[in-house]
Amino acid sequence: MPRSRARCFRCFAAVVAEVYAKQKKLTIKHEPLTNLDMPAMTMVFVVAEQGMLDKVKTGQAIEFTADRVNGRITVTGIK
Repeated sequence: MPRSRARCFRCFAAVVAEVYAKQKKLTIKHEPLTNLDMPAMTMVFVVAEQGMLDKVKTGQAIEFTADRVNGRITVTGIK
């Protein structure tokens, strides 16, 4: 996964493995999510806003933010 020196605060490097537009979800292969005490893995995330899915495609390297929203781990931003 790519690493950038000029990263946003709490952004994590990842690769989009799958996009599920109708379900408003992404499968992401990510580095450790330190703010959530989560190791590196591939998992499905809900996205906070449907429009985020327009920014990504399968196989694309991204940087993203995630947090717990209403008890679910949610992608809150994509760069």
